[in-house]
Amino acid sequence: MTLFVVGAFALVAAGGTAAYLDLKQQIGVSDVSGLVQGPTPSADPDDPFTGRSLNILVLGTDLRGGENTEIAGAGDGGMRSDTTMLVHVSGDRKRIEVVSIPRDSLVDIPSCKLPDGSESGATYDMFNSAFSIGGGAEEDLTHAAACTISTMQALTGVTVTNHMVVKMDGVVEVVDALGGVRMCLPEPLVQDPDYGRFELPAGEQTLDGLQAIGYLRARHGTGLGLEQGSDLTRITRQQAFVDALVRQVLDQNVVTNSPRLYRTIQAVLRAISADPGLADPAALAGLAYSIRNIDPAEIVFTELPVVAAPTDPNRVVWTEGATEIWKRIAADEPPPGHETPSPSSGTGGGDPSGEPSSPGADGGGGTTPSNTPSPSPSPSLLPGVCAD
Repeated sequence: MTLFVVGAFALVAAGGTAAYLDLKQQIGVSDVSGLVQGPTPSADPDDPFTGRSLNILVLGTDLRGGENTEIAGAGDGGMRSDTTMLVHVSGDRKRIEVVSIPRDSLVDIPSCKLPDGSESGATYDMFNSAFSIGGGAEEDLTHAAACTISTMQALTGVTVTNHMVVKMDGVVEVVDALGGVRMCLPEPLVQDPDYGRFELPAGEQTLDGLQAIGYLRARHGTGLGLEQGSDLTRITRQQAFVDALVRQVLDQNVVTNSPRLYRTIQAVLRAISADPGLADPAALAGLAYSIRNIDPAEIVFTELPVVAAPTDPNRVVWTEGATEIWKRIAADEPPPGHETPSPSSGTGGGDPSGEPSSPGADGGGGTTPSNTPSPSPSPSLLPGVCAD
């Protein structure tokens, strides 16, 4: 979603004052100033993005109510961040790296400021509990985001420069505004009926909004790793979907199709609640323009190395390899295989040794290798971008 939000605003600057005001009024502003623990990013009043890397925390919430209840059922009470991704945009705007955070990670959650003015106690719990803890009984999205950001920064040492909360029903509208997302599934996906009836056939297909949200949320059933009931296999499917969506936006030149662009921007803005920086279409327009020519091979999805938690085999903990990933992102350094070669290397890109970067399982953006035993299905059974 973040990658599309950035790309969609490439034409906003040329859209006129009326369009700008109409779009800006639709954005939910989530200002976490004074709520986040740890460092806060500096802001350039002229251009808050120029010359610095961005770390955008994307939170997909399972908050029920309204259309979300119709999509995902009533749930078991409370709200959590159903999906969390850190999107790193390099300072030179030549690469984007996406790291998905397993919701079942057992982590230390710091004390957080709550909507009623009190503070929660520090605790050891699943990562996505930070969202519900921060939101409190009021289920306040801004405090929920702030607690998650505080947790993320305390765990990783990475400063979160921006954030956005994406609502389930909003994803449906965005996908439909795009005319669906084209994907190829190597085998059928059938969700366990106990979690709601949903299935997709194998082969090439265009997922509409409701199919997309079903695909993104499925965890139990058969096909594409659902047999394992793991959030890790779901992350693999989600990354394949994001890759397919971004490539479709680039291939179809959505930003040059004014009617489709405007419809899609409207859908995106209704789907998110963002910090003041991302909630400014003019600022996003500049960011979008700066990455308009990014090589799709430099949109990298990195696996966070984890192992089963010693205290609970149904939960995971991060390994030492995760520390190296966070250090690299904090320093705005490229992932392995994506280093810029020296002029004397004689290569046109990729690894300094001259070997080409390894493509992702879907033939698209690369995936950083990890030493973690992967519960994901074999590469031949991974969903991905359709070959033309």
